[in-house]
Amino acid sequence: MVWFIWPTDPQRVSAKSVAQRLVQISRPAHLVWNPVTGQIVQSLPPTRAACGLPGALNRQGRVCVQIRVLGSVEEPFTESKMDGLDDILSWLDSWAVPRRWPAGPPLPYPLSVAAQGSPRVWARGGHFGASQVPGASEGDPGAIDVHRIVGEPPASLDVPRPREGGVNGAGRIGADGRDVERDRYQHSPIAP
Repeated sequence: MVWFIWPTDPQRVSAKSVAQRLVQISRPAHLVWNPVTGQIVQSLPPTRAACGLPGALNRQGRVCVQIRVLGSVEEPFTESKMDGLDDILSWLDSWAVPRRWPAGPPLPYPLSVAAQGSPRVWARGGHFGASQVPGASEGDPGAIDVHRIVGEPPASLDVPRPREGGVNGAGRIGADGRDVERDRYQHSPIAP
């Protein structure tokens, strides 16, 4: 799932007119979204490759959904109204697009133009800004708040420390961190 920006004022331009323009210039996206009005236009089914990325990148993965958002790379669309986002996410859920952003938040524009996407991270799937796709040269979508799109990150999965007196493989662990069972056996006057 790749997020792009179509640089325009969403207060003045419709998603339909942008979708028509993208088709005219042979760069259709799967969806064109105006987050201010909530208008969503589908130009292609997800099973067909869109044309926002260079070459074969458009065909990678089971689906490579591309969305053009009306707005600006300098003013993140996530800082304003996002009517229609729930409909888009439900549609993406139906295509089993994971709600994660593996590359982390995109860099702000113009730093995002020089960003180099990682092929290993790209292979994980999920949501990406165009600037995070390896081999792409777009600076889209700018410094958006990815958590407003995919939700909050999961809680930290820290590995718990062993409890005092708990079991750890060979025996019980004492408060000092030593194996109580092993120490008791080694110091027992009667061998079993």
